This record gives sequence, structure tokens and C-alpha cells, in this order.
Amino acid sequence: MKVKKILTFIKTEFVILLIILTVAGCKNPHKQSVATKSIHTFAIDSVNFLLDDKPFEIIAGEMPYARIPEKYWKQRIEMAKAMGCNTIATYVFWNYQEIQPGRFDFKTGNHNLAHFIKLVKEEGMWLIIRPGPYVCAEWDLGGIPPYLLSIPTIKLRCSDARYMQAVKGYIKALANVISPYLITRGGPIILLQIENEYGSYGNDRQYLKKLESLWKQNGINVPFYTADGATSYMLEAGSLPGDAVGLDPGGYPTAIKLARKLHPDVPVFSSETYTGWLTHWREKWAKADTADLYSEVRFLLKNKLSLSFYVITGGTNFGFTAGANANGKRYMPVVTSYDYGAPINELGQPTPEFFALRHIIQKYNPGLKLPPLPPPVPVMKIPEIKMTSFTSVWKHLPKPVWSVQPKPFEYYHQHHGFMVYKTTLIGRKSGKLTLTNLHDYATVFVNGKYIGSIDRSKGQNSIVIPKTNTKNPVLEILVEAMGHISYGQQIIDRKGITDRATLNGMTLMNWEVYGLPMNAGYVEKLTPTKNNTRPGIFFKGTFTLDSVADTYIDMTNYQKGFVWVNGHNLGRYWNIGPQHSLYCPATWLKKGSNEIIIFDLHQIKPMLVRGIKNLI
Repeated sequence: MKVKKILTFIKTEFVILLIILTVAGCKNPHKQSVATKSIHTFAIDSVNFLLDDKPFEIIAGEMPYARIPEKYWKQRIEMAKAMGCNTIATYVFWNYQEIQPGRFDFKTGNHNLAHFIKLVKEEGMWLIIRPGPYVCAEWDLGGIPPYLLSIPTIKLRCSDARYMQAVKGYIKALANVISPYLITRGGPIILLQIENEYGSYGNDRQYLKKLESLWKQNGINVPFYTADGATSYMLEAGSLPGDAVGLDPGGYPTAIKLARKLHPDVPVFSSETYTGWLTHWREKWAKADTADLYSEVRFLLKNKLSLSFYVITGGTNFGFTAGANANGKRYMPVVTSYDYGAPINELGQPTPEFFALRHIIQKYNPGLKLPPLPPPVPVMKIPEIKMTSFTSVWKHLPKPVWSVQPKPFEYYHQHHGFMVYKTTLIGRKSGKLTLTNLHDYATVFVNGKYIGSIDRSKGQNSIVIPKTNTKNPVLEILVEAMGHISYGQQIIDRKGITDRATLNGMTLMNWEVYGLPMNAGYVEKLTPTKNNTRPGIFFKGTFTLDSVADTYIDMTNYQKGFVWVNGHNLGRYWNIGPQHSLYCPATWLKKGSNEIIIFDLHQIKPMLVRGIKNLI
């Protein structure tokens, strides 16, 4: 009996202890409490964005992470926050992440999207993802992979099965990366855009619905939105039922009124409030009317309408990433700098517009405590660097591919860089050489002698071939691809000699074609040669640094080509302007010896270069 009482006592005490521990666990489980607080909700009603069920005004700053060196992502995000933004918006460039057909890179360097998202979260900001699959953004082919152009009859931005098959692979790969960072899972991602300004391009609404469906099938459960110009036909063709409506731009009453009339059941906002504008080669640097900008921002903030500054900082079109536009018959390639005249310039420095916008945001949000600006990124000069004639493109031609007639780059599975088309002239040996649909710039040689250039951006497609004493002259055409068109109806923009070459009306046959992608591997394998006198020369120089900082390589002594610093492609320069210097981030420099290689289509004599502190 005594034993039974003891066991009953122990059992009772054990039950009491369990109750105490359970209650204590419910009242004070620190991890559970933190986790609960970190999960927010984001939704839309007929008027507002709702954060935790309360109206929330998005003040976003767009920055394309692919254009900004990874080292500076944090600084640029901090700058946006210091200007008054509570959200970051960013394009995802499909062709930047899918580095080869079916092979994605989301982990190395600037490709590391997850790292960018984590930095946004660390700053306590929200994130809008703009994944396309088409984005425009003055980026090569608007972000669509140019390998798709190797399919002769393909159509883009529509329900074409071949295009959609590639889109499905992209959406699946990207969804795997961003899913852990949705607001529904404790992350910063609150909105995802479906396509981009589709109403100005097409009317395949089934295509848009399929894109939305694919995101949902791949676990994306945040609100969606579309973005279009403020016209009735664009807003009809480019929108989707139940998705928020973005306006590019939407900072004036008539735009908001029209969008609300057509879409009364969802929020309307200015998804691109333009802080500057893009610039093409041969143009003056574009600048926005700041008075109009400030007026639009005041209107939006006064009426508690959400907005996104396009762009708050733009970055750089490194390598071959710059896109192009087409205005009727005119081809207009975009410059390398994407400074854009934005509030935060290419170097990450604040401009006068930055402080003006910061003041306006503060005025309409008096309770907002803005953080101080982060320390500026160091900038330096580099003394003049002596360049030497290193080698010639003509002495580093790969094994040719034979073609009865020339074909576009993409049909040879090359998407950027240069290509040599070579043939022997039989029958017609002089006269007017016409390159039907040349894309985009060619230098022409007969028997190794430079004849001249043909420039698509000037509307040119022909040149006169002089008579020679050679029985069978050799014609060589070095073609440069200058960026796939990124906007409008001409985005099927294959590169090279895309149709045919004729001489006084005779179609030239039987070509040897040499692909020159000018990628890092090609440049690394270059070896020195002598007697480099034919246009198409690589120049080389070395310089020593005691410390590193950002700089601009001054290219005013050269004509047209590309620059590599320590194997990194800084992008295109061209003496027609307006850009005459190329941004070189400190991350691509090193203490001690550094190497610079220049490929110029026209320059024969090596000239000095230097590092300067600003964009010219």
C-alpha cells in the first residue's frame, strides 16, 4: 500500500512537471516567437497593397544586380534606403542566368541572385522581382537567350511551343532560387511581375495566363502584377485579371484614372517612374526633366500611391550585354554605361537628384527616420599606361566552317562577338558589294587590304570593291555583333550577314566562316605575333598598383572595340561618342601587376591609356 502511494505521488508530480514545462514552452519559446514575428503577409485589395493587412505604400528603387559588381550590392541597397526607399526592384535577365542552353548559373559572382536577395532582407527592405521572361531594360535581346534565334522559324514572346519549352525551364530554375525568399516564407519578396510592357508588343493573353500559371505551379504564391504604358489598348492587351496594374510611368492623374477605370478591382501604381533615360551611340547623354520627375513624385506621394524609381542606379553593360533599339529602319545600339542619369551614378555616388528626392520623400513621410548615407566607394586615377601591338585577329582565326552562302551568327551557334566571312571572287571581281541585312558593323578587306567599313546604325549596307590585278581576289568581311534589339517588333534580330552578299548583283557563293566569340577563353589563348599592320589588332599593356579603387579607362586615343582588364570585359568603346571611358571596378584590379588588352577594329598604332575618376 505504501509503495502504491509512493508511485501515485511520483506520477502526480511528473504530470505537474510536464504541465509546467509545456506552459513554459508555450510562453517562452524564443525561436518560435521570433519565427512568428518574422512571417509577414502581403496582399492586394481593390485599391491598396496590404502589408500585414494594413495599407502599404511601396517606395521602390530599381537596380539591376547583374549590372552592378557584387561587392557593391550592399552599398547600393544602403544608398536606396538612405534616399527613402522601403523596397528594391530588380530585373532578372534570363540570358544572364542561363549561361548555356539548359545550364543555369545562380551561384557565381554577379549571378548569385540569392545573395542579392539576402542583402535586401538584411537591410530590412522588401523586394520586387521582375523576371520577364522578356524584360527589355536595354539589355541584349531584352533578356531572352539568343540561342533561341538558332531556330529559323521561332517566334518570341508568344505561345510558340519551342519558345515556351525554354520558358518553362527558366521559370522552374528561377522559382527554385527565389521560393525560399518569398514573404510567405519569411523572405523579402512581395511582388512578381508577369512579362514586361506586353501591351506595347502583342495581344496573346493566353501566353500571359500561361506564364502566371507556370509561376503558381512552381510554388510562387505572392501577388503578381503587369506593367504597361497608360493607354487603353496596352492596358487591355498586357494585363491579367486579379493582378495589380503597373504603369510605365504612372506619375500623373490621367494615367491613374484610366487604369482604375479599366481595372477597378486591383491596385494601380507607377511601376517605372523615370529618373533619367537611356543613351544610344552618336547621341548626347540623355537627361530627364527633373522638374517633371519631382512633380510626378509629389503627386504619387501626396496621394499615397506606390511607385518604383526606374532606375535608382543603373550600373554597366559589361561585355556584350548592351542591347539596342530600332526606330523604323534605323538601328540604335545602346552605350556601355547604364548610368542613366540616375540619382545614384555608375560609381555609386549620390547626385543632386538623390538629395532632392530624399527631401521630397521625407516631406511626405515626416515620421520616417532616414539612415545616413554609407561611406562612398573609393575612386582613383591611374597614370598613363604604355600599350604595345600584341597580335592580330587575322593570326588567331579558328578552323573555318564552310557555307554555300553566309548565315547569321546564331546558325553557327555563336551569339556575340565577331565573325569573319571569307570567299574567293569568281566572275564579278569589283563593283558594288551589298550585304543584305548586315547586322551590325563590318570591316571589308580584299587580298588583305582594308577597303572600308559598313555600318548598320548609319543605314549602310554596301561598299565599292576596287579593281585589282589579282586573278581571283580574296574577300574577307569581319562582322561585329553590336547587341540584339531589346524592344519593339524587330526583336528577331540575328547577327552577321543574315541574308546574302552580292557583287554588282551576282550572289557570292562558297564561304569559309570563322567564329570569334571573343570570350575570356579566346582572349586568354592569344599569343604575341610580329608585323601586326592590318586593322583588327590587339594591343597590350601592364601597369602596377599599390592599392585598388574604382576607375574609368580613358579610351579617347582609340577608335572602336573592346577592353579587357585582367581578363574581364569592360564593354564596348567607340570614338563617335558620347561615351569615351569605360568603368573598371576595383574588384577587377589587384595590387601589383595588372594587364590590359584592347581589341580595335581600326587602330594601327598603339596609344597610351589612363585611368580617370569619372565617366566621359
